[in-house]
Amino acid sequence: MYYVYVLVSEVDGEWYTGSTPDLKRRVIRHNNGEVTSTKNRRPLKLIYYEASPTKADSVARERYLKSGMGKRYLKNRLKVYLEGSPR
Repeated sequence: MYYVYVLVSEVDGEWYTGSTPDLKRRVIRHNNGEVTSTKNRRPLKLIYYEASPTKADSVARERYLKSGMGKRYLKNRLKVYLEGSPR
């Protein structure tokens, strides 16, 4: 199983979208500062994830969620979360 995930920085409120075969380990690595693109934005909180059967599906979904339509989809999907946050 492969996962697409969205993290939110508790420092600046920015989102990070990625994919991985081991979601729990990957989130830990982000929060330990082992991922260059997010190490200065810690702590990070997992706010969304999806499971995919193959790596190719996961990477395609990640690419979509990073697009304008994908960001709109996430904002609609996470509407309740966003209404309760200062973002």
